[in-house]
Amino acid sequence: MSRTLPTPSRRALVSGAASGVAAGTVGAVLAGSGAARAGSAYSPARYRGHRLLGASGRHLVGRFSYGVTPALADQVRAAGGARAWFEAQLDPDAVTDPGTDAVREWWPSLSRGATELWQRQRSGVEGVWEVMFDYQRWVLVRRMRSRRQLLEVMTEFWENHFNVPVNGDAQGFWRTQYGDAIRAAALGRFADLLQATITHPAMLISLDNVDSTRAHPNENLGRELLELHTVGRGAYGEDDVKASARILTGWSVDMWDTFQPEYRRKWHATGPVQVIDFSHPNADSDGRAVTEAYLRHLARHPATARRLARKLAVKFISDSPPDALVDQLAQVYLDHDTAIAPVLRALAASTAFTRAVGAKVRDPGEDLVASYRALDVRLTAPPDGDAGDEYAANALLWQVDGIGTKPFDWPRPDGQPVDNEAWASPSRLLASMDVHLSLAGRWWPTQGAAYHPPARWVPRFPIRFDLLVDHLSQVLLHRRSTVQLLEACCLAVDVGPRERITRDHGLVRWNMPRLLTTFLDSPAFLTR
Repeated sequence: MSRTLPTPSRRALVSGAASGVAAGTVGAVLAGSGAARAGSAYSPARYRGHRLLGASGRHLVGRFSYGVTPALADQVRAAGGARAWFEAQLDPDAVTDPGTDAVREWWPSLSRGATELWQRQRSGVEGVWEVMFDYQRWVLVRRMRSRRQLLEVMTEFWENHFNVPVNGDAQGFWRTQYGDAIRAAALGRFADLLQATITHPAMLISLDNVDSTRAHPNENLGRELLELHTVGRGAYGEDDVKASARILTGWSVDMWDTFQPEYRRKWHATGPVQVIDFSHPNADSDGRAVTEAYLRHLARHPATARRLARKLAVKFISDSPPDALVDQLAQVYLDHDTAIAPVLRALAASTAFTRAVGAKVRDPGEDLVASYRALDVRLTAPPDGDAGDEYAANALLWQVDGIGTKPFDWPRPDGQPVDNEAWASPSRLLASMDVHLSLAGRWWPTQGAAYHPPARWVPRFPIRFDLLVDHLSQVLLHRRSTVQLLEACCLAVDVGPRERITRDHGLVRWNMPRLLTTFLDSPAFLTR
């Protein structure tokens, strides 16, 4: 018979969880008012079954991946430890990644060119919005499977920094290739990344540069280049925006015909230009050289260095990183000619990073990907046509949307936020809880996904419940159980800490989803 334990109110559970997530603390989501008295009744047991990374290693790997799993921990140990793994991740070409690229074949139109996609839309075969749904699905699955975790994390970071929303129309014909261009440069030099993104057809279409002429310069791209992509607000004025727009005239796309990129010399606005401290005679009707010089200058500008340093620190350390650290990272960036890897290396070596355990809330995409990884859900290729909507590889897009937002769906050019406040609301928490329970219960999606059966989560039968909790904590959270976590698990499934779990116990027969969800709903899981 199960032991009856005091149960806190649902309001207490939700409010406590939300406040814990917002603060970035590692505690109990579900522990109620009994936490203060829990020391003796809920002393955690120790199940000897898994080799865990140390706390600092778990923090480093967890912050620069989509969740530490037993498989990833094995890769870290094989690399020689967390620091060695991190160094190897900075050179993604040196990291073998079997099978990840093949996932793209699940959605064939991701490999089609812009002209073909436009022709298919025009003839009613397939709309570009459908292809963009597939692109969002592909990046989620790629993040789940790839061994190049740091590359995927940084690719997402830069795709949001240089945001080209997938929910437009015309830019969708080039959006997959745009993401490819960012992934190729995500750990290189920012100067190269800036050139690749600002002159890419997807960006030119998204910010209306395709219609920017010498007679009527469109200021959208010229402004966002300064405000969002490089130096930031306060570093420029309206005259700088106008000159920036003039420099970028000529870069265009053959709209609504082939959608191929073009440089139109007749559209380029010649004549001297000055943007902040950049000046150029701009005498040639072919303005590609002045564009290259301009972007190279912006990439190396001290204001750009500091803005990027702060944004990276907010993403990987905390919402209020120390100014001294931001200055240090900016100097590393400038000293290494805009190389990204040295900045990440310096960031990860900082005291501020070491102290930032549990300080960053997972956004909806990170939450969903980490949930699939933690539960070790194996996906298979979806079938073609509408029948594939119920398959996990397709349905996960609706799951992440239910939590908060789909990848690169942010409609404004500033990109998805990297701070905690945007993702720490009670409504977000409840949405995450709902998805966690659906996955843990194997209830949805049901097709194209291989879940572990309930008994698979139990390392041996019989087993004491507190030992099972410690085992699951190691597998799902990559850490030992705590007083608060054990109490939360006992309350969630109405089982006593020392209760004996057998194969026909009610926990195994029908209540395992609630137990697994307790781990996924904890701040230890909801934070990076």
